[in-house]
Amino acid sequence: MKKIVTLLGSVAVLSVGIVLTIPSITSALDIKAKTQNHIYEASNHLTKHTAFREREKVEINYSLVDPRDNSIVMDLDSLREESADYETQVKKLVRELAQKYDQPMIPTKLNNQGEIIPGQNRVVLDESQLLTRLLQKPTLFGKHIELPLTEEAPNITTESIQGIESHVISSYTTSFNPNVKGRTTNIALSAAEINDIVLGPGDRFYFNTIVGNSTKDKGYQLAPVIINKQYSEDYGGGVCQTSSTLYNAVDQAGLEIVELHHHSKEVGYVPLGRDATIAYGGKDFKFMNNKEYPILIRTIFDQQAGTLEVQVRAGVQEVASN
Repeated sequence: MKKIVTLLGSVAVLSVGIVLTIPSITSALDIKAKTQNHIYEASNHLTKHTAFREREKVEINYSLVDPRDNSIVMDLDSLREESADYETQVKKLVRELAQKYDQPMIPTKLNNQGEIIPGQNRVVLDESQLLTRLLQKPTLFGKHIELPLTEEAPNITTESIQGIESHVISSYTTSFNPNVKGRTTNIALSAAEINDIVLGPGDRFYFNTIVGNSTKDKGYQLAPVIINKQYSEDYGGGVCQTSSTLYNAVDQAGLEIVELHHHSKEVGYVPLGRDATIAYGGKDFKFMNNKEYPILIRTIFDQQAGTLEVQVRAGVQEVASN
């Protein structure tokens, strides 16, 4: 029997009276369109989400903060970018910050009236700790990274230095030729710089920081110096006699030696191995007051006799009780 099929929407009518329901072409097209629309919306949402995350990454500001006053030292956005040399950049930054913030202590000093001249705080940046902090992946809850700074003020009060000049703990004297004018002047100038320096318990003394560079504009003169086992002339020749005399007095007092260097050639004003050479910007002589009481550095320069004496003094009661 011949079958004639007529499509009417979703119904097929056969001439024999049989009716079949089949999917509508229109419905299939609708489903396909809706599916494509869902895919488009999902893709668009993903694109927007990714863009938001990228924008979020850029907009989060990570900063280094000085914990002493909560001031922002610098913005770190440039370092948050993924790069092969990121760790190298961070290490370089840490070194630069250490050079900027590290400063030695300048001890307290007494003036001619016995009054305190304030010194300078010692500041140290913990480079290892800062490096660790910077290399850690920052979070949304840590936008500020504090600089790990340690600051120490000179451990001195007016009350603690009462009677500090009364007792000589140790003394050391060296001789020089007063007829050598340039060298004599240099010894006198450097001895005056360290005279009446006061160190509280735990305070440190850095010779180069206190005396400074022995330049012509500060009054220093040309005199013999030892460089690489050879004698030559330079401004400040003779300053090492001051540092060496100080070293022996400090060592006799039992203070803690932090840094010490010897000349490359034997010198005549102290026994072999008892010298303390210095070079501004390089070799230094450093020590710390490891006593439980303040000490005073006193220099006595006698040009006529050709002698330099360095004394370490303290209060009688403090010395007796310790």
